[in-house]
Amino acid sequence: MVESVRRGKPSKVDILPEPIKKQLDEMLRDKRYSQTEILDEINQLVLDAGLDIDATISRSGLSRHAQKTEAIGQKLRDLRETTKALTAALGDKPQGDTTKLILEMGRSQLFKAMQQQMMNPDEDAEVDIGMIKETMLAAQRLEATAMKAHQREKDIRKAFAVEAAAAAEETAIQAGLTAEGAQLIKNQILGIA
Repeated sequence: MVESVRRGKPSKVDILPEPIKKQLDEMLRDKRYSQTEILDEINQLVLDAGLDIDATISRSGLSRHAQKTEAIGQKLRDLRETTKALTAALGDKPQGDTTKLILEMGRSQLFKAMQQQMMNPDEDAEVDIGMIKETMLAAQRLEATAMKAHQREKDIRKAFAVEAAAAAEETAIQAGLTAEGAQLIKNQILGIA
């Protein structure tokens, strides 16, 4: 037997015309307005739009919508803080493509959670913050290892160039070049202008 899922009746706020609903949400975000001022303004907009007096919202309906809006806003602020904390471990400027890819994946997961929260504010979003954090830390370690390997390779090349330059200088002097000519060859090998 399949259970039917019942949806609740939409609130008066939910069925407001979009421009009025947008104005309501903007006024709620702007802390300068009291709920009484918001209620008066929005109900006047409802009547000015030619809607019936039954379409006006009540004080309790406004209060419920304000609480729902604040709860969503708080969840978004929490997710923003989580994003900052997760990316702080990698620094402001990630160096490699792997790190950039992992950061984008992390942001994508957090954005997905934010969307779920906005659509269903009463349900917890299914995002594994621990997994994202561990992945980002692993990416940081991989990046650090890659940077060390790159630096080691540069050091080996430099050491080889120093040895080759010294051998070339010695050979040039034995072949009868002046010290200045030998130094010039050595500088060319070392990349010194």
